Amino acid sequence: MSKLKADKIKRVGLIGNPEKAEGKAVLRRVVRLIERAGRRAVCDADAAALARRTDLLLVFGGDGTLLRVAREIAGAATPLLGVNIGSLGFLTAVPSSDLPRALRQVWNGEFKYEDRALLQVAGRAEGRAFDKTALNDVVVSRGAVSRLIGLDVSVDGESVTHYRCDGLIVSSPTGSTAYSLAAGGPAIYPTAEVVVVTPICPHALSNRPLVLPLDAVIRIQPAHPKLATTFLSVDGQSIAELGAGDAVTIRRSRRVVRLVHLAGDSFWITLRHKLHWRGASV
Repeated sequence: MSKLKADKIKRVGLIGNPEKAEGKAVLRRVVRLIERAGRRAVCDADAAALARRTDLLLVFGGDGTLLRVAREIAGAATPLLGVNIGSLGFLTAVPSSDLPRALRQVWNGEFKYEDRALLQVAGRAEGRAFDKTALNDVVVSRGAVSRLIGLDVSVDGESVTHYRCDGLIVSSPTGSTAYSLAAGGPAIYPTAEVVVVTPICPHALSNRPLVLPLDAVIRIQPAHPKLATTFLSVDGQSIAELGAGDAVTIRRSRRVVRLVHLAGDSFWITLRHKLHWRGASV
Protein backbone atom coordinates (compact mmCIF):
# COMPACT_ATOMS: atom_id res chain seq x y z
CA MET A 1 0.00 0.00 0.00
CA SER A 2 1.46 3.36 -0.94
CA LYS A 3 0.17 6.92 -0.73
CA LEU A 4 2.88 7.87 -3.24
CA LYS A 5 1.34 5.56 -5.85
CA ALA A 6 -2.08 7.09 -5.20
CA ASP A 7 -0.74 10.63 -5.65
CA LYS A 8 0.37 9.70 -9.17
CA ILE A 9 -3.17 8.80 -10.22
CA LYS A 10 -4.32 12.04 -11.87
CA ARG A 11 -6.09 10.81 -15.01
CA VAL A 12 -8.56 7.92 -14.78
CA GLY A 13 -9.69 6.13 -17.94
CA LEU A 14 -13.23 4.76 -18.15
CA ILE A 15 -14.18 1.78 -20.31
CA GLY A 16 -17.71 0.37 -20.33
CA ASN A 17 -19.63 -2.36 -22.08
CA PRO A 18 -22.03 -0.50 -24.44
CA GLU A 19 -24.42 -3.48 -24.38
CA LYS A 20 -25.11 -2.98 -20.67
CA ALA A 21 -27.64 -0.14 -20.36
CA GLU A 22 -27.27 0.06 -16.57
CA GLY A 23 -23.60 0.91 -17.08
CA LYS A 24 -24.38 4.39 -18.43
CA ALA A 25 -25.80 5.58 -15.11
CA VAL A 26 -22.82 4.08 -13.26
CA LEU A 27 -20.39 5.87 -15.59
CA ARG A 28 -22.07 9.23 -14.99
CA ARG A 29 -21.86 8.66 -11.25
CA VAL A 30 -18.20 7.67 -11.31
CA VAL A 31 -17.26 10.74 -13.38
CA ARG A 32 -18.67 12.92 -10.59
CA LEU A 33 -16.76 10.94 -7.94
CA ILE A 34 -13.49 11.28 -9.87
CA GLU A 35 -13.89 15.02 -10.45
CA ARG A 36 -14.80 15.66 -6.80
CA ALA A 37 -11.50 14.00 -5.86
CA GLY A 38 -9.59 16.47 -8.07
CA ARG A 39 -8.81 13.90 -10.77
CA ARG A 40 -9.77 13.89 -14.43
CA ALA A 41 -11.98 11.26 -16.07
CA VAL A 42 -11.01 10.31 -19.63
CA CYS A 43 -12.95 8.20 -22.16
CA ASP A 44 -11.75 6.65 -25.41
CA ALA A 45 -13.07 3.70 -27.41
CA ASP A 46 -9.47 2.61 -28.07
CA ALA A 47 -8.36 0.85 -24.87
CA ALA A 48 -4.66 0.81 -25.84
CA ALA A 49 -4.70 4.57 -26.56
CA LEU A 50 -6.55 5.21 -23.31
CA ALA A 51 -3.97 3.22 -21.34
CA ARG A 52 -1.19 5.42 -22.74
CA ARG A 53 -3.01 8.59 -21.64
CA THR A 54 -4.07 7.61 -18.13
CA ASP A 55 -2.74 6.39 -14.77
CA LEU A 56 -5.57 3.97 -13.98
CA LEU A 57 -8.27 2.23 -16.04
CA LEU A 58 -11.70 1.49 -14.59
CA VAL A 59 -13.40 -1.27 -16.58
CA PHE A 60 -17.18 -1.52 -16.22
CA GLY A 61 -19.01 -4.73 -17.15
CA GLY A 62 -18.38 -8.39 -16.50
CA ASP A 63 -15.29 -10.55 -16.69
CA GLY A 64 -15.66 -10.74 -20.49
CA THR A 65 -15.22 -6.97 -20.79
CA LEU A 66 -12.15 -6.99 -18.57
CA LEU A 67 -10.64 -9.91 -20.51
CA ARG A 68 -11.06 -7.98 -23.77
CA VAL A 69 -9.45 -4.84 -22.35
CA ALA A 70 -6.60 -6.87 -20.82
CA ARG A 71 -5.80 -8.35 -24.24
CA GLU A 72 -5.97 -4.96 -25.94
CA ILE A 73 -3.58 -3.25 -23.51
CA ALA A 74 -1.31 -6.26 -22.84
CA GLY A 75 2.12 -5.10 -21.74
CA ALA A 76 1.00 -1.61 -20.66
CA ALA A 77 2.01 -0.45 -17.18
CA THR A 78 -1.41 1.15 -16.59
CA PRO A 79 -3.31 -0.92 -13.98
CA LEU A 80 -6.91 -2.12 -14.35
CA LEU A 81 -9.67 -2.10 -11.74
CA GLY A 82 -12.74 -4.10 -12.75
CA VAL A 83 -16.19 -2.87 -11.71
CA ASN A 84 -18.85 -5.58 -11.85
CA ILE A 85 -22.10 -4.71 -13.60
CA GLY A 86 -23.84 -8.05 -13.93
CA SER A 87 -23.57 -11.49 -12.41
CA LEU A 88 -20.70 -13.72 -11.30
CA GLY A 89 -17.29 -12.11 -11.76
CA PHE A 90 -13.88 -13.14 -10.46
CA LEU A 91 -11.90 -10.39 -12.24
CA THR A 92 -14.36 -7.52 -11.82
CA ALA A 93 -13.76 -7.37 -8.10
CA VAL A 94 -15.70 -4.21 -7.19
CA PRO A 95 -19.54 -4.23 -7.25
CA SER A 96 -20.84 -1.04 -8.90
CA SER A 97 -22.75 -0.24 -5.69
CA ASP A 98 -19.42 -0.20 -3.82
CA LEU A 99 -17.66 2.30 -6.08
CA PRO A 100 -17.51 5.22 -3.59
CA ARG A 101 -15.68 3.04 -1.03
CA ALA A 102 -13.39 1.55 -3.67
CA LEU A 103 -12.37 4.94 -5.04
CA ARG A 104 -11.74 6.29 -1.53
CA GLN A 105 -9.34 3.38 -1.02
CA VAL A 106 -7.58 4.21 -4.27
CA TRP A 107 -7.20 7.90 -3.38
CA ASN A 108 -5.90 6.89 0.07
CA GLY A 109 -3.34 4.46 -1.36
CA GLU A 110 -5.07 1.43 0.17
CA PHE A 111 -4.23 -0.92 -2.69
CA LYS A 112 -1.42 -2.74 -4.39
CA TYR A 113 -0.64 -3.76 -7.96
CA GLU A 114 -0.67 -7.39 -8.99
CA ASP A 115 0.94 -8.48 -12.26
CA ARG A 116 -0.95 -11.34 -13.92
CA ALA A 117 0.66 -13.70 -16.42
CA LEU A 118 -0.67 -13.88 -19.99
CA LEU A 119 -0.59 -16.82 -22.37
CA GLN A 120 0.54 -16.54 -25.97
CA VAL A 121 -1.09 -18.89 -28.47
CA ALA A 122 0.26 -19.15 -32.00
CA GLY A 123 0.02 -21.47 -35.00
CA ARG A 124 -1.75 -21.89 -38.33
CA ALA A 125 -5.43 -22.49 -39.02
CA GLU A 126 -7.48 -22.26 -42.19
CA GLY A 127 -4.30 -21.54 -44.10
CA ARG A 128 -3.43 -18.45 -42.05
CA ALA A 129 -1.00 -17.79 -39.24
CA PHE A 130 -2.35 -16.44 -35.96
CA ASP A 131 -0.80 -15.07 -32.79
CA LYS A 132 -3.14 -14.23 -29.90
CA THR A 133 -2.93 -13.36 -26.21
CA ALA A 134 -5.08 -14.82 -23.42
CA LEU A 135 -5.51 -13.77 -19.81
CA ASN A 136 -7.82 -16.66 -18.86
CA ASP A 137 -7.52 -19.65 -21.17
CA VAL A 138 -7.04 -21.26 -24.55
CA VAL A 139 -9.56 -23.95 -25.52
CA VAL A 140 -9.44 -26.54 -28.29
CA SER A 141 -12.87 -28.19 -28.51
CA ARG A 142 -15.28 -30.11 -30.69
CA GLY A 143 -17.95 -28.53 -32.87
CA ALA A 144 -21.73 -28.85 -32.66
CA VAL A 145 -21.69 -32.56 -33.52
CA SER A 146 -21.59 -34.66 -30.34
CA ARG A 147 -18.49 -36.65 -31.24
CA LEU A 148 -15.19 -37.02 -29.38
CA ILE A 149 -12.15 -35.39 -30.93
CA GLY A 150 -8.56 -36.64 -30.84
CA LEU A 151 -5.80 -34.32 -29.63
CA ASP A 152 -2.07 -35.09 -29.57
CA VAL A 153 -0.36 -33.09 -26.81
CA SER A 154 3.34 -32.50 -26.17
CA VAL A 155 5.11 -30.45 -23.51
CA ASP A 156 8.56 -28.96 -24.15
CA GLY A 157 8.91 -31.17 -27.20
CA GLU A 158 8.07 -34.44 -25.44
CA SER A 159 4.86 -36.33 -26.19
CA VAL A 160 2.46 -36.44 -23.24
CA THR A 161 -0.56 -38.36 -24.51
CA HIS A 162 -3.31 -38.66 -27.08
CA TYR A 163 -6.57 -37.35 -25.64
CA ARG A 164 -9.99 -38.47 -26.80
CA CYS A 165 -12.33 -35.90 -25.31
CA ASP A 166 -14.75 -33.06 -25.94
CA GLY A 167 -11.86 -30.62 -25.72
CA LEU A 168 -8.85 -29.37 -23.81
CA ILE A 169 -8.45 -26.21 -21.72
CA VAL A 170 -5.06 -24.60 -21.15
CA SER A 171 -5.53 -22.13 -18.33
CA SER A 172 -3.41 -19.43 -16.76
CA PRO A 173 -3.51 -19.10 -12.94
CA THR A 174 -5.97 -16.21 -13.37
CA GLY A 175 -8.24 -18.35 -15.55
CA SER A 176 -8.20 -21.40 -13.29
CA THR A 177 -11.49 -20.30 -11.70
CA ALA A 178 -13.25 -20.01 -15.08
CA TYR A 179 -13.94 -22.81 -17.62
CA SER A 180 -11.17 -25.01 -16.22
CA LEU A 181 -12.76 -25.06 -12.75
CA ALA A 182 -16.15 -25.95 -14.26
CA ALA A 183 -14.48 -28.86 -16.10
CA GLY A 184 -12.97 -30.26 -12.89
CA GLY A 185 -9.67 -28.40 -12.78
CA PRO A 186 -8.11 -27.00 -9.58
CA ALA A 187 -8.43 -23.45 -8.27
CA ILE A 188 -4.95 -21.93 -8.55
CA TYR A 189 -3.67 -18.90 -6.66
CA PRO A 190 -3.61 -16.18 -9.36
CA THR A 191 0.09 -15.30 -9.04
CA ALA A 192 1.33 -18.92 -8.92
CA GLU A 193 3.95 -19.79 -11.56
CA VAL A 194 1.94 -22.61 -13.14
CA VAL A 195 -0.37 -23.40 -16.04
CA VAL A 196 -3.19 -25.97 -15.96
CA VAL A 197 -4.19 -28.39 -18.72
CA THR A 198 -7.74 -29.70 -18.15
CA PRO A 199 -9.45 -32.24 -20.44
CA ILE A 200 -13.18 -31.77 -21.08
CA CYS A 201 -15.10 -35.05 -20.62
CA PRO A 202 -12.14 -37.33 -21.46
CA HIS A 203 -12.91 -40.85 -22.69
CA ALA A 204 -10.19 -42.31 -20.45
CA LEU A 205 -11.07 -41.81 -16.79
CA SER A 206 -7.34 -41.81 -15.99
CA ASN A 207 -6.95 -38.47 -17.82
CA ARG A 208 -6.79 -35.84 -15.11
CA PRO A 209 -5.86 -32.14 -15.08
CA LEU A 210 -2.12 -31.45 -15.31
CA VAL A 211 -0.36 -28.65 -13.44
CA LEU A 212 2.74 -27.58 -15.37
CA PRO A 213 5.41 -24.90 -14.94
CA LEU A 214 4.28 -21.56 -16.35
CA ASP A 215 7.29 -21.57 -18.70
CA ALA A 216 6.27 -24.91 -20.29
CA VAL A 217 5.66 -24.91 -24.06
CA ILE A 218 2.48 -26.84 -24.87
CA ARG A 219 1.67 -28.05 -28.38
CA ILE A 220 -1.77 -29.33 -29.35
CA GLN A 221 -2.51 -30.96 -32.71
CA PRO A 222 -5.87 -32.38 -33.77
CA ALA A 223 -5.75 -36.03 -34.84
CA HIS A 224 -8.06 -37.00 -37.72
CA PRO A 225 -9.79 -33.57 -37.89
CA LYS A 226 -11.85 -34.71 -40.89
CA LEU A 227 -13.77 -37.07 -38.62
CA ALA A 228 -14.79 -34.36 -36.14
CA THR A 229 -14.72 -30.55 -36.34
CA THR A 230 -12.21 -28.94 -33.99
CA PHE A 231 -12.24 -25.28 -32.97
CA LEU A 232 -9.82 -22.94 -31.22
CA SER A 233 -11.01 -20.20 -28.86
CA VAL A 234 -9.10 -17.68 -26.74
CA ASP A 235 -10.71 -16.19 -23.62
CA GLY A 236 -14.08 -17.39 -24.89
CA GLN A 237 -13.67 -15.79 -28.33
CA SER A 238 -13.73 -18.10 -31.36
CA ILE A 239 -10.52 -17.85 -33.40
CA ALA A 240 -10.56 -20.54 -36.09
CA GLU A 241 -11.36 -24.08 -37.12
CA LEU A 242 -8.37 -26.40 -36.98
CA GLY A 243 -7.80 -28.69 -39.93
CA ALA A 244 -5.37 -31.36 -41.07
CA GLY A 245 -1.79 -30.39 -40.25
CA ASP A 246 -2.83 -27.43 -38.08
CA ALA A 247 -1.32 -27.12 -34.61
CA VAL A 248 -1.47 -24.74 -31.67
CA THR A 249 1.51 -23.76 -29.50
CA ILE A 250 0.86 -22.16 -26.12
CA ARG A 251 3.53 -20.56 -23.99
CA ARG A 252 3.95 -17.84 -21.40
CA SER A 253 3.73 -14.38 -22.93
CA ARG A 254 6.55 -11.90 -22.37
CA ARG A 255 3.86 -9.37 -21.49
CA VAL A 256 1.71 -9.12 -18.36
CA VAL A 257 -1.39 -7.22 -17.33
CA ARG A 258 -1.48 -5.24 -14.09
CA LEU A 259 -4.56 -5.42 -11.85
CA VAL A 260 -5.42 -3.29 -8.82
CA HIS A 261 -5.90 -5.26 -5.61
CA LEU A 262 -7.77 -3.27 -2.93
CA ALA A 263 -6.92 -3.58 0.76
CA GLY A 264 -9.28 -5.89 2.61
CA ASP A 265 -10.00 -8.04 -0.44
CA SER A 266 -8.28 -11.34 -1.19
CA PHE A 267 -8.43 -14.38 -3.44
CA TRP A 268 -9.79 -16.45 -0.54
CA ILE A 269 -12.59 -13.98 0.18
CA THR A 270 -13.51 -14.04 -3.51
CA LEU A 271 -13.60 -17.85 -3.57
CA ARG A 272 -15.77 -18.05 -0.47
CA HIS A 273 -18.16 -15.41 -1.76
CA LYS A 274 -18.40 -16.36 -5.45
CA LEU A 275 -18.45 -20.14 -4.94
CA HIS A 276 -20.65 -19.99 -1.81
CA TRP A 277 -18.22 -22.02 0.26
CA ARG A 278 -19.56 -23.00 3.64
CA GLY A 279 -17.96 -24.58 6.68
CA ALA A 280 -17.23 -24.23 10.37
CA SER A 281 -14.63 -21.51 9.76
CA VAL A 282 -16.63 -19.50 7.19
